[in-house]
Amino acid sequence: MAYGSWPSPITAAAVASDRARLNDLQLDRDDVYWIEGRPQEAGRCVVVRHRAGRLEDVLPPPFSARTSVHEYGGGALLAANGSVYFCNAADRRLHVIAPGAGPEPLTPDLGDVRFADMELDARRDRVLVVVEDHRGATVVNDVRAIPLQGGEPQTVVAGNDFYSNPRVSPDGSRLAWLTWNQPNMPWDGTELWLAELDGDGRPRNARLVRGGPRESIFQPAWSPEGVLHFVSDRTGWWNLYRLDDDTVHAAAPMDADCGRPAWIFGLTTYAFLDAGRIALAICRDGVWALGTVAPGSSRWTEVDLPYNSLDGNMDASNGTIAFVGGGMREPSSVVIVDAATGEHGVLRRGSTVEFDEGVLSTPTAITFPGWEGATAHAFYYAPRNDAVEAEAGELPPLLVHAHGGPTSATATTLDPGVQYWTSRGFAYLDVNYGGSSGYGRWYRERLNGQEGVVDVGDCIAGALHLAEIGAVGRERLIIEGGSAGGYIVLCAMTFHDVFAAGSSLYGISDMEALVNDTHKFEAQYSESLVGPYPEARDIYYNRSPIHFIDRVRRAVVLFQGLDDPVVPANQSETMFAALRDAGVPCAYVAFPGEQHGFRQASSIIRTLEGELYFFSRVLGFSIADDVAPLDIVNLERRHTT
Repeated sequence: MAYGSWPSPITAAAVASDRARLNDLQLDRDDVYWIEGRPQEAGRCVVVRHRAGRLEDVLPPPFSARTSVHEYGGGALLAANGSVYFCNAADRRLHVIAPGAGPEPLTPDLGDVRFADMELDARRDRVLVVVEDHRGATVVNDVRAIPLQGGEPQTVVAGNDFYSNPRVSPDGSRLAWLTWNQPNMPWDGTELWLAELDGDGRPRNARLVRGGPRESIFQPAWSPEGVLHFVSDRTGWWNLYRLDDDTVHAAAPMDADCGRPAWIFGLTTYAFLDAGRIALAICRDGVWALGTVAPGSSRWTEVDLPYNSLDGNMDASNGTIAFVGGGMREPSSVVIVDAATGEHGVLRRGSTVEFDEGVLSTPTAITFPGWEGATAHAFYYAPRNDAVEAEAGELPPLLVHAHGGPTSATATTLDPGVQYWTSRGFAYLDVNYGGSSGYGRWYRERLNGQEGVVDVGDCIAGALHLAEIGAVGRERLIIEGGSAGGYIVLCAMTFHDVFAAGSSLYGISDMEALVNDTHKFEAQYSESLVGPYPEARDIYYNRSPIHFIDRVRRAVVLFQGLDDPVVPANQSETMFAALRDAGVPCAYVAFPGEQHGFRQASSIIRTLEGELYFFSRVLGFSIADDVAPLDIVNLERRHTT
């Protein structure tokens, strides 16, 4: 049977309806809490608790624990002393659920004032929180205090562009926090500050501990003994350090990353166990592992687990580690581990789709010469469906996935979305192009000044590498990606003639327009990725696909959320209109109510099935699925090589 035409038991509906997003995991005494983003509930984010062997929803509908600080959010939950504090998506207010009670607002209705990254200051009966205030002519970010009995937030730390991780010492006497200024992003350079707290809870004698414009600090946290720890990439690798009597010591030096880009709040890669032990996640060559560091030692010891993709959500207490992670045969899950024995159990699987071994494709890590010969990285999935006999003499189509970010990374977690393709006869290449995290600072900085060049070049090089070794068909290369990955798709389809088709999800078509129409967090991100604006305006123009539609030779489909605040819908709408008018085979699907990243099951289903239909029409094979067709314009004018 022809590749791509294989019947598969993995449906788009199964992929979408049972694909919970798991984040903000934390422990409170013996209880484990986390947030589930549920596509089947239109993306509602539900606080879930595991207590005494039972799962229960803590958050009743219609409440949804989600914040839009920095637009990407995260850090929408704090579980402390039996109470649950959360940011409610609909009214943006901070709420509390006391034991035995329902949700009650802590903050008044302030309009567009957003909260994230909460910290309990029990000594003063207040919560410290990062605030993003949109009420004025300019957006203001700072740290404020909110009384536990409710009331107007009061500013505690202010003056810089951004803040995160306000953390109070166990005895309540000191406060640490991170801050940074544009044009830096938190993975470029941040500052770790430390201050004493006076009788009124205000910082005094604040001093810079570590960090600067060329040192990224991640996750400051206090040990139970009151020792400040943090992760720094001062050596080129994000490693764990502790501050002892104003002296910084490496807690576990290694050539591996123990941190990750802070695109969202609440990310954690280490936690304190007991008697000075630390649970620490590390990443080598894009693969994560969990281990421990003993007191008085800098030696990291791995815990043997079937999870090699940790999602940056972990906590620990009394010898138990809880984390969100997945593996090659395990979907993203909430897992608890006995740190001494390695025995583990799953509290919640992000997907309950059952995979028969006969359709399960597992990833192989590959390296290849990327842009200008530099080593690039990817995970390769071969097509697999043992119930089907592949057509003799035929090579499979290859779907290249360009992840978003771009300073992010792909992972090896069992993803029903990947298996959707491989079980139908597609090969799949998940590329960690230059700029991706998990390979040290130098690899992240390969993309500096080269967005739209290095990232695109690495994706193309990976596809051609597989074609050259005979793994996939050279004329059957296709590419898809969202956000920055969508921009990679549009650049690949415009400035290169390698892929037969491309699918862009909320991708950037006009770099200059985005500079003038984006949110504060990323307002100057392009200065490091492209160049200073407007001084480098010609570079922005030359890397914007919208200006070079005459170069597009192959088919393009675009998917877009109409309420996207990060990449506005006009980016896709303008691109589609230009492609259509130029006679390029193309299609456009818009989703009302969707923002940046599709959260509703109906949108996820339509995107998967729409891509399958589009690729089948362009490459000329039939599909076994009964899917709604897309309105593809200019298909009869499809260019062939």
